[in-house]
Amino acid sequence: MSSSDPNTGGLATSGQVDTSTVGGERADLLAMLAKHRHFLRLTTRGLTDEQAGQRSTASELCLGGLIKHVTAVEWNWVGFILDGPSAMGDFSAMTEDDFAQRADQFRLLADETLAGVLDAYAEVARRTDELVGTLPDLNAAQPLPKAPWFQPDEQWSARRALMHIIAETAQHAGHADIIRESLDGAKSMG
Repeated sequence: MSSSDPNTGGLATSGQVDTSTVGGERADLLAMLAKHRHFLRLTTRGLTDEQAGQRSTASELCLGGLIKHVTAVEWNWVGFILDGPSAMGDFSAMTEDDFAQRADQFRLLADETLAGVLDAYAEVARRTDELVGTLPDLNAAQPLPKAPWFQPDEQWSARRALMHIIAETAQHAGHADIIRESLDGAKSMG
């Protein structure tokens, strides 16, 4: 399995992954990730593309942009599990264009639709679920990429990278809930 840009359609999947045969820790990881993915997607129910791209708080975040960001984060961390730090690049070598592309990750651009970003998220989710079900060893570790927020020479196991994906998804599901409530009063719960 190789990693490529999730926005280019380079992801080959055969539909929904059957995770019913996965047990133990892997089932727990998948269940927790599925729960937070559900709540993140739920915040976009019934929205138009315009609403999904609207900033409803002082933050620059919008719901479509959050979905795009979480999609890219999950894609990159699964790439890290598979291919090591080369899948993520050297953050200290980022150019102005790289930073501009990263900023666009948080916006729903004019040529993007909410349905399109949700479909891309579903494809990445299938890739992750398949990996969790088939990875030979959750203890397999890779050195982290160079970035100001990582300690030099630090390594993360596949398990820790998956836990990071779960935490990132949960954190942004909370952001999305606030954005949606600010947008039109809709709540995920309550």
